Amino acid sequence: MSPVPDETTAIDYVMEAASGAHFSGLRFDGLLTSSSSSPRASPTPTPTHFSTPTPLDSTAPKQPFVIGVSGGTASGKTTVCDMIIQQLHDHRVVLINQDSFYRGLTLEEMKHVHEYNFDHPDAFDTEQLLECVEKLKSGMSVQVPIYDFKTHQRCSDSFRQVNASDVIILEGILVFHDVRVRNLMSMKIFVDTDADVRLARRIRRDTVERGRDINSVLEQYAKFVKPAFDDFVLPSKKYTDVIIPRGGDNHVAIDLIVQHIRTKLGQHDLCKIYPNVYVIQSTFQIRGMHTLIRDKEISKHDFVFYSDRLIRLVVEHGLGHLPFTEKQIVTPTGSVYTGVDFCKKLCGVSIIRSGESMENALRACCKGIKIGKILIHRDGDNGKQLIYEKLPKDILERHVLLLDPVLATGNSANQAIELLIQKGVPESHIIFLNLISAPEGIHCVCKRFPSLKIVTSEIDHSLNEEYRVIPGLGEFGDRYFGTDD
Repeated sequence: MSPVPDETTAIDYVMEAASGAHFSGLRFDGLLTSSSSSPRASPTPTPTHFSTPTPLDSTAPKQPFVIGVSGGTASGKTTVCDMIIQQLHDHRVVLINQDSFYRGLTLEEMKHVHEYNFDHPDAFDTEQLLECVEKLKSGMSVQVPIYDFKTHQRCSDSFRQVNASDVIILEGILVFHDVRVRNLMSMKIFVDTDADVRLARRIRRDTVERGRDINSVLEQYAKFVKPAFDDFVLPSKKYTDVIIPRGGDNHVAIDLIVQHIRTKLGQHDLCKIYPNVYVIQSTFQIRGMHTLIRDKEISKHDFVFYSDRLIRLVVEHGLGHLPFTEKQIVTPTGSVYTGVDFCKKLCGVSIIRSGESMENALRACCKGIKIGKILIHRDGDNGKQLIYEKLPKDILERHVLLLDPVLATGNSANQAIELLIQKGVPESHIIFLNLISAPEGIHCVCKRFPSLKIVTSEIDHSLNEEYRVIPGLGEFGDRYFGTDD
């Protein structure tokens, strides 16, 4: 940056004040620990707890993916947001700037505007910001205020209308400061740019776009901006999921973030809440087979045929979650091929009687596999009474594929899983396979057994008053074994 006549001393002072520890690196390994030792750093957040939505509303909108983007002043946050929006052109994306929620200055504050700290959390109307984001997450439209940076007031007669979207991007220097705002976010991004670069950008922005003179910009930076960065912005860095060095110049980081967002947008909402729930990728073939087996007019022969096809897909997908070891073999051409060896310690356990319909598909995939059985009394659908169990004697040494085509309330499944754990099977060694699942059942099982994996082909809408899955496919065991007449 070229020196400005008669202002060299001020610039040197500000640049010296802005020097200090900087951070670099793109990370995807969860929450990060800030190296800041500021005593004003916010405490570590507690995990978000989710409650079972009962009953589920069929008109409820799909939950949007909320992204928080923070970083120091002029770090390139808006550029990163614009690049994400451009790459997500086939989705509805809305950008909410924290700057829109500045409080309008009072007459007394206007008299001492140069003493007002615009980088302090109290400068923002966080309650209104929370209300806007919560409404957008609920599928409602909101009116976002418009803030005039020259008059330091909100425009009283105009608002920005924002409609519900697939992706909500919340951008600002202090969007990670309030735990309530952080808890609304699906992903938190910190844009990390060197302090001298940020200062140069801020001088250019505030003098050209906001009509301020360079002396006031430098004074504000030294007195308020940098201290606020050290006290509030930098400590919030430890809450982020992804750090982007160099801002909009880091195309690799932004491409990876967009890929992750696209993956999450394609997931069922429950898969975002419970990362141990896996729904096999839907295709027209899978949707077509579901259409057939759910049709009450289908013949028993066709019901069994298409159910078996779907079950085979679920079993194959479930097997993909088992541990593998690398193995080298020699091909008939004399070449060395590096592949993997299947997990040898494996068994199946079917919940009688519907679960027995999945045994043939498992045997077709795993030659000679041992299969145990569990019978649970279902009167009243409480699933509390264990009637019968026959399991391999060495089951505690095996990975277990638990078989039941329909996950409804989850009570019977919980009883079976509890039995397996009592027999010594680690919770993380159990993979629960089913064709369809009700959200209530997923909540019930995953809250009690968070390390267990669930693999299903579709998640249905809800349970009815009789605890049957809706739209569902009726009594699967009766339809499969021909005892529904």
